Amino acid sequence: MKKILNFINGEFSEPRSGNYFNNLNPALGLAYSLCPDSDAKDVEAAIESAERAFPSWSRLAPEQRAGFLNQMAEKIEQRLSEFALAESIDSGKPVGLAKSLDIPRASKNLKFFAEASQQLHGETFRTDSHTLNQTDYSPLGVVACISPWNLPLYLLTWKIAPALAAGNTVVAKPSELTPMTAFMLCEVAKEVGLPNGVLNVVHGTGPHVGQPLVTHSKIKAVSFTGSTATGRTIATEVAPQFKKLSLEMGGKNPNIIFADADLKRALDATIRSTFLNQGQICLCGSRIFIERPIYEEFKNKFIENTKGLVVGNPLDKKTDQGALVSEAHMEKVLSYIRKSKELGGLILTGGKRFEVGGENKTGFFVEPTLVEGLPYQSVVNQDEVFGPFASLTPFDKDDEALMMANASRYGLVATLWTSNLNRASYFSKNLETGIVWVNTWLNRDLRTPFGGVKESGLGREGGLDALKFFSEVKNTCTVTV
Repeated sequence: MKKILNFINGEFSEPRSGNYFNNLNPALGLAYSLCPDSDAKDVEAAIESAERAFPSWSRLAPEQRAGFLNQMAEKIEQRLSEFALAESIDSGKPVGLAKSLDIPRASKNLKFFAEASQQLHGETFRTDSHTLNQTDYSPLGVVACISPWNLPLYLLTWKIAPALAAGNTVVAKPSELTPMTAFMLCEVAKEVGLPNGVLNVVHGTGPHVGQPLVTHSKIKAVSFTGSTATGRTIATEVAPQFKKLSLEMGGKNPNIIFADADLKRALDATIRSTFLNQGQICLCGSRIFIERPIYEEFKNKFIENTKGLVVGNPLDKKTDQGALVSEAHMEKVLSYIRKSKELGGLILTGGKRFEVGGENKTGFFVEPTLVEGLPYQSVVNQDEVFGPFASLTPFDKDDEALMMANASRYGLVATLWTSNLNRASYFSKNLETGIVWVNTWLNRDLRTPFGGVKESGLGREGGLDALKFFSEVKNTCTVTV
């Protein structure tokens, strides 16, 4: 089997312990490569490498650092099909999705921050005729970037691009469930001549790699995307060290559909916002609130459209829904479907493991599932399931919809479908989320801040917010004499 390797000081290396674990193809349920089971010794070597590289990298002009990022983006584009196939095999997502969304966005992330970094400049304030205040942004040093398994390369580049563009050096930990495209990204970094030690990638588990990485005294900032439980642990360990911390965590996002909405547009988008990437996107809308006058019509058409989704081999171009990332995650999703039944919910479609057959007979597939009849405060409507699963709930009044939408410990995004601009404005101001999409979904301008409130996150990513997170701002006040 292919061995994935760490990337430290510009060289590929085996873990110091020599230990590996199996990396599974979730569509087959079988191991197809080996992932390093790295530990604190590998982390230490990576941090030392990044620390040595920092002085010269930080002194480069922004356009020089941008040049490396742009070259990496171009290499990814040249290997689009290869990266997409690797992402599909590693994560279980349809190869068409990886080719149209994940890999192009990874390239775009690198190009965007290459350009944006050249727009980050300080300001000057003339306080009076003798007093001048100037602000300046400087890189922090060595930073940690921890990315999740659902959008592996997409979210890894979303972190390392602004960190590198701002002049920092990086030690990154990709998810141990989906390490392949991070390994391939290191090949690209080496190919374009990225200076040794600027980007280091250490593979392994949270306890063995993540914990010693975030708590290391030489790490100046931690950027994490993943579960709320892990984010809470990181916050607890990092807070006493006063490091900069960015957390992008879970979501239990409301999708609110009013009777005056464009029904076809809302239906088409809601299918996508519920089931894209098997529902394994933190932005998916898993709580669907529908105004009662259109509830039955919308529900019936939604069920019909859901039944039309093709579940199967992720490498088949006809496939809409691939495999879930692991057997453990599949069992988690199935447990919430069972719990829905126990709580009196009615399964409208789906509801069980999907048997693909053939070489995929042991893969981790779940039918796209819809349920109705669950109270908005039930555990199923409160916990993040993170799979091809959503609940449908009718409402009668605007305030009722707003109350149910906000009745969550999460607050990442909300989607609103209405032709009433006054209502859209009112809901946008009062929904307890970091992002509101009105008559659209997953419509991203990379210049805008991204992040959530409550248990969905801390801080903002994207645009100048990301570059400022990875920078130290200093004010100099000068009085002329």
